[in-house]
Formats: sequence, C-alpha cells, structure tokens
Amino acid sequence: MLIAGFPAGPWGTNCYVVATGPGTECVVIDPGKDSTDGVARVVREHRLKPVSVLLTHGHVDHMWCVAPVAGTYDATAYIHPDDRHLLTDPMAGMSRETTAMLLGGGYEFAEPDRVEELADGRDLELAGLRFVIDHTPGHTEGSVTFRTPYGQQDVSEVMFSGDLLFEGSIGRTDLPGGDHAKMLRSLREKVLTLPDDVVVLPGHGGQTDIGRERATNPFLRELLDEGPVGRVTRGL
Repeated sequence: MLIAGFPAGPWGTNCYVVATGPGTECVVIDPGKDSTDGVARVVREHRLKPVSVLLTHGHVDHMWCVAPVAGTYDATAYIHPDDRHLLTDPMAGMSRETTAMLLGGGYEFAEPDRVEELADGRDLELAGLRFVIDHTPGHTEGSVTFRTPYGQQDVSEVMFSGDLLFEGSIGRTDLPGGDHAKMLRSLREKVLTLPDDVVVLPGHGGQTDIGRERATNPFLRELLDEGPVGRVTRGL
C-alpha cells in the first residue's frame, strides 16, 4: 500500500493520498487549504489517478480544496450528511478567530459536482481499497474516521482519524457542532475497542497507534479509569 501524507495550509492540516501502489487509482483524504499542489506532486510522482476525495469532517481546514481537487480529477467527494452543509457554508463551523481571519477575503465555497454521503459502519470499495466508515461525532456532528486493512509490519489497519484523536490529545469540542459528551462516547466506542496495532494517521501532527494512545493519552486514560472497555484482540 502507498500512503503519502503532507501538512498543508496555515493550519498544518494533514492531507493523505492513498493507493494500492504506484501507477494505480488513488483516494485523497482531507484536502485542506493550499493542498492542491501537494496532491498534484504526489499524483505525478507516483503516476496516480484520484477517483475519490474523502472528508473526515466539514471544517474548512480539512475541506478547503475539496471542490478544486475533485474537479481537477473528476473525482467523487464523500462526507457525512451531518456536515454536508459546511461544504457551502464553512463559516457555520468556524471559531470567531478563524471567521475574523477570513472575513473580507472574498472566498466562495461550492460543493463538488458529485457528492456521496457516508453512513456509520458502511464499507467503501474505492481505488482497489476497502474503507470502513465509523461515525464519530464530538468534534463536529458529522465527524467520521476511515479504517483500511494494512496487514504489513504487524499493523492490522490504518485509521485516518481526522480531528477525533491526535498523538497525546483529542479534538476540541468548543466549536459550533462540537459536543464533549459525544466526543467521549466516540472515543470509548470507536477508538478504545480497536486493537493496539492499529496505526493512527491524524488530521494534525504526527502518526501514532492505538496501543500508545491507550497507554499514554491522558484523555483515553481517564476513560479507561472510569470502567472496563471491550477491546478487540487481533486475530479473533
């Protein structure tokens, strides 16, 4: 499997390009601001053809370039229905600071030509890859994660976690659509139940894995201290 990631834009949002290997179709995940050149560079270097653009949620730092990227490669965009309105009205999900920074910029946002909606537990077969969708509200109402089998180097899956889970931290819940109680429920039900060997590729910062976060992330430690959590053991 080929996974190429790079931070883009003023928020340092991680954009990922995922394919089975060079010279194949690929999927782009979270093309934020200033990500189009990075996507084009990865596509050119590895001779790829983007066919889908996946969004972990609708915040502007993750979807700024979804329309240009999808339009350039005639790709379909995927987003959870609870966040779809943010594609055309990103101000509805912004902090006051971000809104003030963007005011007066004359920015216009529009949906890509083709948009498909995501559902919890759905399997997507795209570019020869299988992605499992987990609806993980808390950061936004329509936040999701994408898990795909890996099966190499003692890694069973890779999870693209968006702004649900970071190395040593979790996503903020003080923005419009955020809900701390839902965030904790998502972490308990959709993160702590995963095997330790799942690699986490977050929306910001460096990669980590479930085992490391279970052992060291203070937010997950607090959840674990509250009571037992069912955990999947690899191979069962």
